[in-house]
Amino acid sequence: MRCLIFLFLLVSLPVFATQVTEDPLERQVLDIAKDLRCTVCQNQPVSESNADLARDMRAIIREQVQAGKSRDEIVKYFVDRYGDYVLMSPPKRGSGAIVWAGPLTLIVVVGASGFVFLRRRLRPSMPPTPPLSKEDAERVRSARKLSNT
Repeated sequence: MRCLIFLFLLVSLPVFATQVTEDPLERQVLDIAKDLRCTVCQNQPVSESNADLARDMRAIIREQVQAGKSRDEIVKYFVDRYGDYVLMSPPKRGSGAIVWAGPLTLIVVVGASGFVFLRRRLRPSMPPTPPLSKEDAERVRSARKLSNT
């Protein structure tokens, strides 16, 4: 009987659980922080990093959101302080253009190099032999006759 009561209580406990509500301020802070790179971590967003600097950056974001600043103003604050490196996706202008154009340039260069390599590889390595003159053909025939006998 005790076991049955215990089982009933165990099964009915989720009924008394309260619904978890998310803080909209924290969601907004994390949305901005996921687009910023932690400058001391290896390519990790501020929202996922546990480094002291990342915690400080999240606190600054929270303060600026509470002060009523927009997302662009907050991102600009960090770009002014740390440069374009702090952005998880670099801008398509200035030094960030190299990051965006680099893979495309690499694909074009490798493709062109492969094309040139294959063209040279498939080209016959020696020119075709010229046809034998009648005199040379007669000499070959006579040499073959001597070697067969």
